Amino acid sequence: MIKISNLCFKYKNGFNIFNNLNLNINEGEFICFIGKNGSGKSSLMNLISGILKPTSGDVLVDDINTKVKKDFINLRKKIGIVFQNPENQLIFNNVYDDISFGLNNLNLDDVDSRIDFALKNVSMSEFKNKDTYELSLGQKQRIAIASVLAVKPKYIVFDEPTTMIDSSGKDDIYNIFKNLKEQGFSIILTTNLIDEILLSDRIVILDDGCVIADFKKENIFQNLHHFYNNNLKVPEIITIIKKLKENNINIPCENFSIEYIIDYLIDVIRGKSK
Repeated sequence: MIKISNLCFKYKNGFNIFNNLNLNINEGEFICFIGKNGSGKSSLMNLISGILKPTSGDVLVDDINTKVKKDFINLRKKIGIVFQNPENQLIFNNVYDDISFGLNNLNLDDVDSRIDFALKNVSMSEFKNKDTYELSLGQKQRIAIASVLAVKPKYIVFDEPTTMIDSSGKDDIYNIFKNLKEQGFSIILTTNLIDEILLSDRIVILDDGCVIADFKKENIFQNLHHFYNNNLKVPEIITIIKKLKENNINIPCENFSIEYIIDYLIDVIRGKSK
């Protein structure tokens, strides 16, 4: 579990973003943080991953305090972070060299098997010995994810990882999310993109460094007012399901894809569902 207790953080310019924030992130959870620009999403991700240190309060990653310098190596083995721009995360010109660099810094064994594991999970195995400058931006992001995944951390933070990627590249990242979730990795995502919000299990809305809503995806209908009040776009698919509910057609909250809804409605028409 990641336990955030009485978290306060102030930047050097005096800007105070968090004031006594308390939040838990459970092991194996896919949690999505959303909010307006300046709400504190990226700052919180940097604090969770140990890049930033709390001004006061604590962030504990499986009882490892992010403020304790001597535990930094152990922290890096527990949690990794993937940023918006993969070009800022890739260091070497060769894929193998780039992924192995982090593993060697952490003194991890079985480097080759870890790299094979990571590349397989991002569908990039055939690029193991390729030069990174030959890759598309979406492929570079998958290599950045592989670099984190090779460590086999329990928690992976994704800070708006698809912002710079085209729609095809986004779909590749979404498939990675689904795969990692099935394998039991904890996914911590910041985004305001509709498709990504609906992939998660739990949604947390931030505003001015405060948690203004924290709910499971199946309770999204009871929390739509938070979207409206914070100028967040309500997912179109949610609007459709809401309209159906108003007409006494209750779609189970198992899957928010349009394909699922169509199949469900076909079953309703055929008299297989009620």
